[in-house]
Amino acid sequence: MTPFYRFSRPTMRFLLWLLTDFHIEGVELVPRSGALIVASNHLHLADPPLLGATLPRFIRFMAKRELFESPVGCLFGTAYGAFPVDREQLDRRAIRQAERILALGGAVGMFPEGHRSHGKGLLPGHNGVALLARRSGALVLPVGIAGTERVFVGRSRWRVSVRVGEPLHVPRGCNLSEATEVVMTAIATLLPDELRGVYAGAGRQARGHAANGAGEPNDSTLSTAHSALPSGVDR
Repeated sequence: MTPFYRFSRPTMRFLLWLLTDFHIEGVELVPRSGALIVASNHLHLADPPLLGATLPRFIRFMAKRELFESPVGCLFGTAYGAFPVDREQLDRRAIRQAERILALGGAVGMFPEGHRSHGKGLLPGHNGVALLARRSGALVLPVGIAGTERVFVGRSRWRVSVRVGEPLHVPRGCNLSEATEVVMTAIATLLPDELRGVYAGAGRQARGHAANGAGEPNDSTLSTAHSALPSGVDR
């Protein structure tokens, strides 16, 4: 964990206490160790430090390349442990960097929409999360953020929430587009209806799946990881 990341966590928690009505749900589902990809929707620039402050892992975020093109952005991004990714093409350098982090049992943070939605609802997911999970064997932790799109707009205290879902296992033989759909649907079910965007049917699908009974996972389908989550220090 970088010194700046370590310093920013209590600072962000204090700001959450001071300025927001904050709620977090499902933090007990976060694996305390082992390779992990944190996959979240993206509403605001505050989302990475919010997740860094509230989830019990040192998360190395993929950040847009443009952030590192300014001296200030490069300074803060690097100090926070982030690394650049080119969103306009398959960035093999970023993938290799993420794989190195995961190979050491670390956590990588990704926003599969590729852009902030600014509260207009989930955008279609890109395949990067599924590709990295399939190549590395890392679990995918779906996370839904709500409320940061309204920060600094219209009121003195803002309602902000983070909801964490069951970790997902992406098998090596799976179809990337189908795996991306499953990951994005898992994120959507953690969001209020107005933020689900193109995945607006996610809640109905989840309820129908539960009513019909879930089948046994096989080598080509995603499954939730139900193994015990070991306690331990943040990586």
